[in-house]
Amino acid sequence: MVTTKLHKLFFRPAVHLFFALLFLTFTPQTDANAKDILIVGGNKDYPPYEFLNKEGYPTGYNVELTKAIADVVGIKVKFKLGSWSEIRSALETGEIDIIEGISFTEGRANTLDFSTPHTIVSHAVYARKDTPPIKRIEDLKGKELVFHNRGYIHDYLSEKNLDAKFILTETQATALRLVSVGKHDYAIVASLPGSYLINEMRLSNIVPIAKSIARVKYGYAVLKGNEETLAKINEGLAILKQSGQYQAIYDKWLGVLEPPQPSFLQIARYWIIAVGLLLLVLAATLLWSRTLRKQVAVRTAALEKEVLERKRAAELIRQGQQQLIQADKMASLGILVAGMAHEINNPNALILLNTPLVLDYINDTQPIIEAYAQEHENFMVAGLHYSRICSKLPTKVSEIHDCANKIKRIVDDLKDFARQDDAENVTLFNLNNTIQMALRFVENKIQKSTNHFSTHFAMNLPLIAGNAHRIEQVILNLILNACQALRDHEESITLTTSYDKKRKMVVLEISDQGEGIAPENIPRLMDPFFTTKRKTGGTGLGLSVSSGIINEHHGTLEYKSKLGKGTTAILKLPASIQEEKHE
Repeated sequence: MVTTKLHKLFFRPAVHLFFALLFLTFTPQTDANAKDILIVGGNKDYPPYEFLNKEGYPTGYNVELTKAIADVVGIKVKFKLGSWSEIRSALETGEIDIIEGISFTEGRANTLDFSTPHTIVSHAVYARKDTPPIKRIEDLKGKELVFHNRGYIHDYLSEKNLDAKFILTETQATALRLVSVGKHDYAIVASLPGSYLINEMRLSNIVPIAKSIARVKYGYAVLKGNEETLAKINEGLAILKQSGQYQAIYDKWLGVLEPPQPSFLQIARYWIIAVGLLLLVLAATLLWSRTLRKQVAVRTAALEKEVLERKRAAELIRQGQQQLIQADKMASLGILVAGMAHEINNPNALILLNTPLVLDYINDTQPIIEAYAQEHENFMVAGLHYSRICSKLPTKVSEIHDCANKIKRIVDDLKDFARQDDAENVTLFNLNNTIQMALRFVENKIQKSTNHFSTHFAMNLPLIAGNAHRIEQVILNLILNACQALRDHEESITLTTSYDKKRKMVVLEISDQGEGIAPENIPRLMDPFFTTKRKTGGTGLGLSVSSGIINEHHGTLEYKSKLGKGTTAILKLPASIQEEKHE
């Protein structure tokens, strides 16, 4: 019993303690805080972004930015800086958790996840002085290019399959030094590190010949699947940008190496000065232009006035000459018509005198001849059988008499037309009668021009105060113009008279279906010597003279025309005041 009790009191607890100690001895010990430390990798030779200072501690833009992010999101970081190829390998093997500065490429995105970029990095091509500049990456074909191993340019040019010789270095400083001593053609490095290293190493014979051969997003990267770490970095970066701490870090490390950027106020001041100068120049230009325009306008007005006065003087001279010519023509025509009328009227008077006597003779001898014809059937008279001529002879003699009267009427009308009447010789006349008088002169011309001539005379037209013979001359010109406009005999001419009670004007419209008048020529129809028929002998005086006559009678002459469809001449003359009172 005692043994059992001792066994329960001492032996069992001792066994339990032994196994507990054994478990603690062989169980792997883990640092509880180790899980909270983020191992951050970076390039030890990439100033000013990240590098080891003289004491061997990590420093630079990326390092300070990472420390600031760690502070705001509450994580601990441990930096591991080495050669770039070592750092790339360390991320792939899991020795580090994140790279704090890496450029984005499509190829890298297959295995890495990238943070929001915190910087844009430009890459430049450096060469010895007097090396011709290049404009495109393709210009490097066939050259010896130096850049650091597994860097952005290495991946970028490998993806582009550029046909050039690649020389890989562990640092960008080595690449610049090799080109400086003449061993290779070009070094391609990031612009800011390139400028920084050239100043530090005093490589005075190296210059950038292409300052921005490539621009790329630059930020943090983790292996695919490490979203938690990347989310913390993005969160911290956003906080720093909102607080302004990011800009302070950027200006401290990178701002001093970049060309100074003018502030908003400086830009605004420059714009105000530039706009002010432009406005002054514009105002001066406008003032000068306005002054010139005024001078030009004054000079132009003077020249136009001088030209107009000369045209008026020349026109008056031409009109005076034409009036003299016309007066001489009319005087000559009057003399000619008077002589012709005398010579025509003398034989015509005998015809008019003798044809009634011949007709009486035929009528008186008709019974005797009829009786003779009964005894001598079909006897010959004037080479024809009497039976054929007996019924037609009186008609023929009557026609001769009518023609003689027509000749007398035409000669009288011609004498009236050619007579030099005074424009002041005002009488009351009926427009319809004047038109009918004019139609006798052009009856033959109308018959030769068209098969479709019609007239529509209004009844009870008021009389017109004026010179009927001069109005007749206008009507003749209008009818002749209509005849000349026709292209064949099937096109018509229509003559219509009417009375416009509202305006108290007697109206004559002469419409034809001829070739019409071009719109640009209608305003010039009344101009002296303007004609569209100069090739066929037109002088351009008919409508000009007609316009003058219509103006003397206080009337109007208008034209409406469509090219190819015809023309309508509209003549309006005021009704006599006496006629208006009489009505």
